[in-house]
Amino acid sequence: MGLREGTWAVDLSLDLRCSGVTAGEIELRAWALGVDNTFRRKFDREEYLERARSAKDSKRPPVQRKPLKHRDYEVDLESCLGKTQEWNVPKPRHSWLLKSALQAETSNTQQSDLWTPLGNQGWKQCVESSVGPTLPEKSTGYIQVFLDGGLNQQRMGICDAVAVAKILNATLVIPYLEVNPVWRDSSSFEDIFDVHHFINVLKDDVSIVRELPYEFSWSTREFYSTAIRTTRIKTAPVHASANWYLENVLPVLESYGIAAISPFSHRLAFDNLPMDIQRLRCKVNFHALAFVPHVRALGDALVSRLRYPSETRTTLGTTYLRETADRRRAGKFVVLHLRFDKDMAAHSACDFGGGKAEKLALAKYRQTIWQGRVLNSQFTDEELRNQGRCPLTPEEIGILLAALGFDNSTRLYLASHKVYGGEARISTLRQLFPFMEDKKSLASSEERSQITGKASLLAAVDYYVSMHSDIFISASPGNMHNAMVGHRTYNNLKTIRPNMALMGQLFLNKSISWSDFQQSVMEGHQSRQGQIRLRNPKQSIYTYPSPDCMCEA
Repeated sequence: MGLREGTWAVDLSLDLRCSGVTAGEIELRAWALGVDNTFRRKFDREEYLERARSAKDSKRPPVQRKPLKHRDYEVDLESCLGKTQEWNVPKPRHSWLLKSALQAETSNTQQSDLWTPLGNQGWKQCVESSVGPTLPEKSTGYIQVFLDGGLNQQRMGICDAVAVAKILNATLVIPYLEVNPVWRDSSSFEDIFDVHHFINVLKDDVSIVRELPYEFSWSTREFYSTAIRTTRIKTAPVHASANWYLENVLPVLESYGIAAISPFSHRLAFDNLPMDIQRLRCKVNFHALAFVPHVRALGDALVSRLRYPSETRTTLGTTYLRETADRRRAGKFVVLHLRFDKDMAAHSACDFGGGKAEKLALAKYRQTIWQGRVLNSQFTDEELRNQGRCPLTPEEIGILLAALGFDNSTRLYLASHKVYGGEARISTLRQLFPFMEDKKSLASSEERSQITGKASLLAAVDYYVSMHSDIFISASPGNMHNAMVGHRTYNNLKTIRPNMALMGQLFLNKSISWSDFQQSVMEGHQSRQGQIRLRNPKQSIYTYPSPDCMCEA
């Protein structure tokens, strides 16, 4: 056997071992392929030493060996060692549409229609109680809640906690925010929200205290994490009714003067509740939950820089900058919420163009985090896209925006935590919108010092800027998308909701022309730009505030 054939046999063995094939199977497969693995001879000790002495004493010139030739094949050593590159730099998946989008021109009429604010839709805000202030004369006890999740999930939990306290005529302790296991953010309620404003707005509805009185100071998270406690309620069902709290929590309050509910996320129903309770939930969400002053100050600075990009900046106090703005030249901007982190990408089970390495990395992540229990995994990528289950990539959301009429002069604020794939993943989006900004591009590291590394505060700044934008659009459904749809509906602000199923089908059509694509996009989103949608049973009041929290004008 020659050197080339022997090396091939070794590589075959290595490749198969990396795939989990046994030694016996390797030998059998090699035999079937005609590879002789018996060419290695084993010498005994005496014969080996004799040959070595003979070679040393020999006067013959050393054997001249030809240098090894470069192999024209590769062995995947990296996967055997667990050091594969997680993803390959993705190429544009819709290059024919991207090229047209880059060359597209938008008429003045289309631009005008796009940026025109929503008109009066015949609804107004209604959150005040129909019977006036209803603060009970005597409290039944103290309610504690422990909230997990990200900022927007915790926000909903806070609203529900106020409602439960009202149902039970109890005093609410400022909710405890658990450390998020994904973002590892330990920010407290007081770090994110203006506590004084929160208590003051709700002072006529619910009694709220910053902390427990001394006689209940033992009721802490640590106390409940070490043993089973009679004052802890841990069996609250998802979307529990008001009666469930009256039957299961009120007796604990009456017996001990305190009840701690954990877990509490999504633990109050959206249906069959008194109108005053529903309105109170919206009052908390849309009026009482204001961010701390430094978040609002940074948010105002970012909004100003987006509207007046050419103005000079001067120092505001010691931390923030103020724009010297000419109000006559205020520009418009759109906020794009791009949640495309590894968690989202993996859970969707979709193909995002990163090649085999990316598919394997995301599959491994799914197995590690969810032990493979991901519903989407049983469908093909084409099936998922036809059903609208795949989040739009930066390239796809950029093409969608271009089809809607946003051109390359658009000021676009990118609200996102961390994009899976980094700058390489969003390069096509930046091609389409060169005036794309984010927190880092608009604010100095000194200005961002109070929020850096704190996911909840970073999200709070994005939330604030999003609420002050002319238009908001999200690349995929989720808590931020739902929160913005609800809050901006309440304020009658334009919010574009991508038709995920339509976009998935359009992007699968590799022969569609730009004109047909654009026409389908325009028609498919004509009624998805902030028009009032009435809440259906089981839908969230925080996403669809009408008719519970809005009245016909």
